Amino acid sequence: MKEKAKTDLINLLESQVIDLSMMSKIELGDDVIAEIKTSGGKAAAILSNDYSETLGINDRSQLADCAAIMRDRINYEHMLNGVEIIDPTTTWIDSGVKIAADATIFPESWLAGTTTVGAKAIIGPRTTLMNVKVAGGASVIESNCVDCEIGADAKVGPYSYLRADTSLATGAKVGAYVEIKNSSIGAGTKVPHLSYVGDAEIGSGTNIGAATVFVNYDGVEKHKTKVGNEVRIGSDTMLVAPVSIGDGAYTAAGSVIT
Repeated sequence: MKEKAKTDLINLLESQVIDLSMMSKIELGDDVIAEIKTSGGKAAAILSNDYSETLGINDRSQLADCAAIMRDRINYEHMLNGVEIIDPTTTWIDSGVKIAADATIFPESWLAGTTTVGAKAIIGPRTTLMNVKVAGGASVIESNCVDCEIGADAKVGPYSYLRADTSLATGAKVGAYVEIKNSSIGAGTKVPHLSYVGDAEIGSGTNIGAATVFVNYDGVEKHKTKVGNEVRIGSDTMLVAPVSIGDGAYTAAGSVIT
C-alpha cells in the first residue's frame, strides 16, 4: 500500500498535475492528497523518524527555522570531519563548501558558494568568504572576500576587502583597511594598511606603505600597474596607471608616480 502510494505521488509530481502556484499555500499537503485521489491513485500515511523532514515553510519565520536546522546539520558534518567550529550557532556554511580537517572557523562567519578552506587555516571571526580558495595555514580575520584566492600561510585582515580576481601568493599579507581587486600579490609581499590596490601585479618580497593608492581609473578606462620584486613603496604614494616599478626600486613618502 505504502509503496503504491509512493509511486502514485512520484508519478503525480512528474506529470506536473499539481499547480506550482499553490506552493505558497498552507493547504499544499491536502492538495497533493486530493490530486492523487482524483487521479485514481492511493494515498497512505508514513511515519517519519525525524519531525524536521515534514516541516512546512509558509512564512519567513518558518524559513529561518528550517535554515537553522540545515545550518546545524552542515556544521555537524564538518565537525565530525575534524573542522573546529567555535560557535556553530553563529557560523553559516553553504552545502557546497569544502573545509579540510584542523581548520578553525570562529564565530559570526559565513562561507558560501564554491569556497574551499585548507588544513590549519583560520577563518573569522566575522568573516565572509564567497567563492574563495583559502590554502592551508592561511588566516582571514574580520574580512570580506569574494571570488579570489588566498595562498598558503597568507594573512588577511582585520577589515580587509578582497574583490574578484585577486590572488595572494604564499606568505603574503593584507592588513587593516586594505581593498584589493583584480590583482596578484607576490610571495611574502605586504600591503599592511589603509591602501587600495586595483588592476595590479606585484612581485615577491615587496612592501606597500600605508595609504598607497594604485590609481587605476582615468575616468574612462582601467589601467594596469606593475611593481617588481623587493620594492619599497613609501607611505601615501600615488601610482598612476599605466605605470611600472622595477625590481628593488623605492619611492619616497608622498610621491606621485606617473
